[in-house]
Amino acid sequence: MMALPYITEHTGFTGTVYATEPTLQIGRLLMEELVNFMERVPKSQSATCWKNKEIQRLLPCPLKDAVEVWTWKRSYSMQEVNSALSKVQLVGYSQKVELFGAVQISPLSSGYSLGSSNWIIQSHHEKVSYVSGSSLLTTHPQPMDQSSLKNSDVLILTGLTQMPTANPDGMLGEFCNNLAMTIRAGGNVLVPCYSSGVIYDLLECLYQFIDSANLGTTPFYFISPVANSSLEFSQIFAEWLCHNKQSKVYLPEPPFPHAELIQTNKLKHYPSIHGDFSSEFRQPCVVFTGHPSLRFGDVVHFMELWGKSSINTIIFTEPDFSYLDALAPYQPLAMKCVYCPIDTRLNFHQVAKLLKEVQPLHVVCPEQYTQPPPSQSHRSDLMLELQPPPVPYRRCSVLNLPFRRRYERVYILPELANSLVPSEIKPGISVATVSAVLHSKDNKHTLQSVPKPPPVPPSKKRKRVMEEPPVVQAPKPLLSGAVPLEAFLATLQKHGITEVKVEETVDGHILHLQADDTLIQLEEDGTHIVCDNNEPLRTTLRDLVLRFLQKL
Repeated sequence: MMALPYITEHTGFTGTVYATEPTLQIGRLLMEELVNFMERVPKSQSATCWKNKEIQRLLPCPLKDAVEVWTWKRSYSMQEVNSALSKVQLVGYSQKVELFGAVQISPLSSGYSLGSSNWIIQSHHEKVSYVSGSSLLTTHPQPMDQSSLKNSDVLILTGLTQMPTANPDGMLGEFCNNLAMTIRAGGNVLVPCYSSGVIYDLLECLYQFIDSANLGTTPFYFISPVANSSLEFSQIFAEWLCHNKQSKVYLPEPPFPHAELIQTNKLKHYPSIHGDFSSEFRQPCVVFTGHPSLRFGDVVHFMELWGKSSINTIIFTEPDFSYLDALAPYQPLAMKCVYCPIDTRLNFHQVAKLLKEVQPLHVVCPEQYTQPPPSQSHRSDLMLELQPPPVPYRRCSVLNLPFRRRYERVYILPELANSLVPSEIKPGISVATVSAVLHSKDNKHTLQSVPKPPPVPPSKKRKRVMEEPPVVQAPKPLLSGAVPLEAFLATLQKHGITEVKVEETVDGHILHLQADDTLIQLEEDGTHIVCDNNEPLRTTLRDLVLRFLQKL
C-alpha cells in the first residue's frame, strides 16, 4: 500500500485499484505519517553524487551494499497520496467484482491485519487464488477464510513470515518481561513501531500485564502524527474484527482494551514530541513511536536522548528491518537492545497444512521458498516441499500459468430456447440442433434467434431478379449413430445386392458392389457412396444407410 502513489502517479496508470475499507483508511494514515515525517526535515538541495559506484562503496553499511540506488525515489507528497487513493474502489469480503466480463475477483479475509485480503480470480471454469500476508493465529482481525480457496487450479503464494524460527507468542512474552525489567530498574523503554498493526496487539498484551507486573503508575506514550486516528479507527471497523471483538461492540464496549488505557490515563497519545508532550513527559516511561527503520520520525530524538545510558532499552518488534542495520548510525550505543520480532504471518509448517486442506492443482511461489535460507542451509523444514513441485518465480519474471482456458459459458435467449426440439438419443440424454446468431460483447456470449429478412416493399417497377430476398432453407437434419456392417450387408442382400466385396481400412470398411461398380465407404464420422451415373441406385443405397442412423 505504501508504494501505491509511485504506481498510480508516475507510470501513466489509468486503471482501478480494489481494496477493502480498512486497507484504504489505515493505508492513508501510514502514508500521511510518512509524508509528515519527511516534511519535518526539508532538504534545501538534493544529493545524488553518493549514488556513483566509486563513492557508494566508500560509505558505511548498509548504504554501500544497497542495490540499484539510481532507481530510489524521493518521498511522495500528500497531494499524490490523495490522487492515488481517489483511484481506489472499495470492496467487501466475498464481494464479487466483474472485470471486463472476463473474470470475477473477490477478496477473502487473510487474518493478518484489519481488512487484509487474499484474492480469488475466477472465470466460469477456472480459478486462481492469490494468498499473501495471511495468518492462522487468533489475533484482532477476522480469521482467515480457508474454505473459499478450495478447488483452485493455481494458488499463487507469497508474503510468508520473515521470521520462520520466532514464535509470536514467545516473542510477546519476552517483550513484556524485558519491558518490566527495564522499568523496575528505573530505565525507559523505546519501541520503534508502525502506527497500526502489531501495536494493537502489544497494547492489548500490556493491558493484561500491567497490573500483574506492578506497572500501574508507568506512563505509556504513543507518538505519531496519526496516533489518535489509528487508535480510533481500530475501534470502529467492527465488521472486520474477530468474532470475540465484534460481540463487544453490541454490549456496548470498545473492542480493544486500549480505549480503557486512554480513559484511565495510562496510555497517552500525541502527534509529535513538541507541544503538549514536552510539558507532560515524565520518566521512567514506555514510548511507542516511528519509524521502525530509525532513519526518520520521532524515534531519532529518543535514540539520541536515551542511547547513552545502559539502564534504557530499545525493543524491536517489527520484522521488516535488520535491527543491526537500523542501529548502525547510532553506534557506539550504551542502551540495551532487545530483538523480539513479532510476525504473525504463515510459517512453512502452517503453509504445508493449509495446502493439504485446500489442495490446489498447482502452486506458484517465489524461488526463495523452494530452498532453505542461505544462513541455515541445513534446515530443510524452512522451505516448501510439495508434490507436484511448486512453480518458482523471480522478481519481474513473466510466468505462463500451468492451465489453459478450454471452455466459455454461452447463454441462450428464452425465445430461442423455446423453439428447440430435443430428441432423446439415450435415456436421460437429449440433443437439439440450434441455428442462431452468436452475439459477443464484453466477453459475454449469447445465442440469439436468426433475424428474419425484412419484407421488401412493393415496387411499381419490374423487379429485377437480384432484388428477390434469398430463400432461407431449412437446415438438413443431422445424423448420428453407426452403420453396423453385418446388419447392413444383410439389408443389401434383401434388396438383391449380393456380390459385395468387403475391405477393412484404418477408419472402417470399404464395400465394393462389383456388379454395379459402386463403392460404399463406412467410416466412423461419415459414409460415402461413390457410383457413376446411376442415380436410382445411389438413392436406394442412401435410404438403406439412413435406416441405421438417427435424425436430429
